[in-house]
Amino acid sequence: MHIGILTMTFALPRCDSLKEKRQRMGGLHQRYGRHPAVAVCESGARDSLTTSEWTFVVTGPSVPEVESLRSEIEDRLQRGVDGRVTEAHREML
Repeated sequence: MHIGILTMTFALPRCDSLKEKRQRMGGLHQRYGRHPAVAVCESGARDSLTTSEWTFVVTGPSVPEVESLRSEIEDRLQRGVDGRVTEAHREML
Protein backbone atom coordinates (compact mmCIF):
# COMPACT_ATOMS: atom_id res chain seq x y z
CA MET A 1 0.00 0.00 0.00
CA HIS A 2 1.31 3.45 -0.96
CA ILE A 3 0.22 6.77 0.53
CA GLY A 4 0.49 10.16 -1.14
CA ILE A 5 -0.34 13.52 0.36
CA LEU A 6 -1.38 16.63 -1.55
CA THR A 7 -1.69 19.92 0.33
CA MET A 8 -3.02 22.90 -1.59
CA THR A 9 -3.32 26.51 -0.50
CA PHE A 10 -5.81 28.83 -2.18
CA ALA A 11 -6.03 32.61 -2.25
CA LEU A 12 -9.60 33.86 -2.08
CA PRO A 13 -9.50 37.54 -3.05
CA ARG A 14 -12.43 39.73 -2.05
CA CYS A 15 -13.79 37.10 0.34
CA ASP A 16 -15.68 39.03 3.04
CA SER A 17 -16.93 36.35 5.44
CA LEU A 18 -16.37 32.78 6.57
CA LYS A 19 -19.76 31.94 5.09
CA GLU A 20 -18.62 33.15 1.67
CA LYS A 21 -15.37 31.20 2.09
CA ARG A 22 -17.34 28.00 2.77
CA GLN A 23 -19.48 28.65 -0.30
CA ARG A 24 -16.46 29.24 -2.53
CA MET A 25 -14.64 26.16 -1.23
CA GLY A 26 -17.83 24.20 -0.72
CA GLY A 27 -18.28 20.66 -1.78
CA LEU A 28 -14.66 19.51 -1.51
CA HIS A 29 -15.57 17.02 1.22
CA GLN A 30 -18.51 15.70 -0.79
CA ARG A 31 -16.70 15.56 -4.14
CA TYR A 32 -13.47 13.93 -3.01
CA GLY A 33 -14.43 12.26 0.27
CA ARG A 34 -16.70 9.79 -1.53
CA HIS A 35 -13.76 8.16 -3.27
CA PRO A 36 -12.68 5.12 -1.21
CA ALA A 37 -8.98 5.88 -1.73
CA VAL A 38 -9.15 9.57 -0.72
CA ALA A 39 -9.44 11.35 2.62
CA VAL A 40 -9.85 15.14 2.62
CA CYS A 41 -9.85 17.88 5.24
CA GLU A 42 -9.45 21.62 5.60
CA SER A 43 -6.03 21.55 7.22
CA GLY A 44 -5.09 25.17 7.73
CA ALA A 45 -6.06 28.84 7.59
CA ARG A 46 -9.49 28.01 8.99
CA ASP A 47 -10.07 31.48 10.42
CA SER A 48 -8.58 33.38 7.50
CA LEU A 49 -11.07 34.94 5.09
CA THR A 50 -8.70 35.18 2.13
CA THR A 51 -6.77 31.90 2.41
CA SER A 52 -7.79 28.26 2.55
CA GLU A 53 -5.61 25.17 2.89
CA TRP A 54 -6.79 21.64 2.11
CA THR A 55 -5.03 18.30 2.43
CA PHE A 56 -5.85 15.16 0.44
CA VAL A 57 -4.49 11.76 1.47
CA VAL A 58 -4.52 9.26 -1.39
CA THR A 59 -3.89 5.53 -1.05
CA GLY A 60 -3.31 2.90 -3.69
CA PRO A 61 -1.57 -0.38 -4.51
CA SER A 62 1.15 1.31 -6.59
CA VAL A 63 2.94 4.65 -6.76
CA PRO A 64 1.75 5.34 -10.34
CA GLU A 65 -1.90 4.87 -9.30
CA VAL A 66 -1.48 7.20 -6.32
CA GLU A 67 0.29 9.79 -8.49
CA SER A 68 -2.42 9.57 -11.15
CA LEU A 69 -5.26 10.12 -8.69
CA ARG A 70 -3.37 12.90 -6.93
CA SER A 71 -2.72 14.66 -10.26
CA GLU A 72 -6.38 14.30 -11.21
CA ILE A 73 -7.44 15.93 -7.93
CA GLU A 74 -4.95 18.77 -8.38
CA ASP A 75 -6.07 19.42 -11.97
CA ARG A 76 -9.74 19.50 -11.00
CA LEU A 77 -9.04 21.89 -8.13
CA GLN A 78 -7.06 24.22 -10.42
CA ARG A 79 -10.13 24.54 -12.65
CA GLY A 80 -13.00 24.08 -10.21
CA VAL A 81 -12.32 26.31 -7.20
CA ASP A 82 -13.38 29.95 -7.11
CA GLY A 83 -9.91 31.07 -6.05
CA ARG A 84 -6.26 30.95 -7.08
CA VAL A 85 -3.88 28.14 -6.13
CA THR A 86 -0.89 29.70 -4.39
CA GLU A 87 0.88 26.52 -3.34
CA ALA A 88 0.70 22.80 -4.00
CA HIS A 89 2.86 20.45 -1.95
CA ARG A 90 3.17 16.72 -2.67
CA GLU A 91 4.80 13.99 -0.64
CA MET A 92 4.88 10.20 -0.52
CA LEU A 93 4.95 8.28 2.76
